Amino acid sequence: MTVTIPQANPGAGYRALKMEIDAAVARALDSGWYILGQEGRGFEAEFANFLGAEAAVGCANGTDALALALRGLGIGAGATVITVSHTAVATVAAVEMAGATPLLLDIDPAHYTLDPAELAEVLAHPPAGLPPIRAVIVVHLYGQAADLDVILKLCRAHGVALIEDCAQAHGATLHGKRLGTIGDVGTFSLYPTKNLGALGDGGVLATNDTSLAARIAALRQYGWRTHYISDEIGVNSRLDEIQAAILRAKLPHLDAHNARRGKIADAYDAALSDLRPPARRRNATHVFHQYVLRVADRAAIQARLREQGIGTGIHYPMPVHLQPAYQDRIALGPARCQASETAAAEVLSLPMYPELTDAQVDRVCVALRSI
Repeated sequence: MTVTIPQANPGAGYRALKMEIDAAVARALDSGWYILGQEGRGFEAEFANFLGAEAAVGCANGTDALALALRGLGIGAGATVITVSHTAVATVAAVEMAGATPLLLDIDPAHYTLDPAELAEVLAHPPAGLPPIRAVIVVHLYGQAADLDVILKLCRAHGVALIEDCAQAHGATLHGKRLGTIGDVGTFSLYPTKNLGALGDGGVLATNDTSLAARIAALRQYGWRTHYISDEIGVNSRLDEIQAAILRAKLPHLDAHNARRGKIADAYDAALSDLRPPARRRNATHVFHQYVLRVADRAAIQARLREQGIGTGIHYPMPVHLQPAYQDRIALGPARCQASETAAAEVLSLPMYPELTDAQVDRVCVALRSI
């Protein structure tokens, strides 16, 4: 059967805001300035204000945002960076782009985020043969916070920088604070399927350290502080004006769209009351970039949902440490990422985007109850 309720639908997001987005694109085109102009500056200021951060810096994509965060903090060759294996491969790719050495730890299986107990063990007793640990990239996976109450204290106690990978957590909170403002720097992907997505690629960083923001802003454009003069070696990673204008049109709707995602998640929770709905961390706002189940017979359930026109996804089918490009060459923590491997075999993402109608959500719920 043809899938009539896809798992993600960025085209629906465009159509819902078509008039505003088209006007924003026309404004950017009419300006005659297409790179690092008033649209980019406007988006950076508005996004920083949305988060409650001192500064935001746009860049080309979420992977570059992570790499620029590391470089801005002076972390590269001769440093180890801790992160997780149950994540989009971009997290680990960015560590190697910066020249640093990844060390992959396991997840808390209830929330799919970095296990603070293993982090404490590794920071207290670093593995032999690796460079000094200089940073932790904590991934707020699927749309809710990692256990920053513990993780931030551990990082501060050991003098380790904390980078928040918020690629799936735009607008999520912990204790009322927006994610991306709690560590040293927060990074965001603006890929089209994200809670705040462009209609092309894009990324943005946020920090309360204005000096760090200025350094990252220079690094994203060849290390220039004075035009055409490189004070240090940088890269070319800029958020273009058309995408910035689109993001400015979409940003005012982000909280409402996240609230809609939450209502869809509530409906799914009710439909799955006899099973185990996704855990929600206390004192946190989950923005449900993905609504993820754990199922033992995943392929069969996917097939039965597809028979009813319902698409699903797997985020993610293979931990980074088992992928061919990384297998047998990436350092692992003492837990050997066993919970990550189990999760990868069981996770299943249901349709989740704010343009889902109540009738479509009901169809998904009826299908879930039937199987």
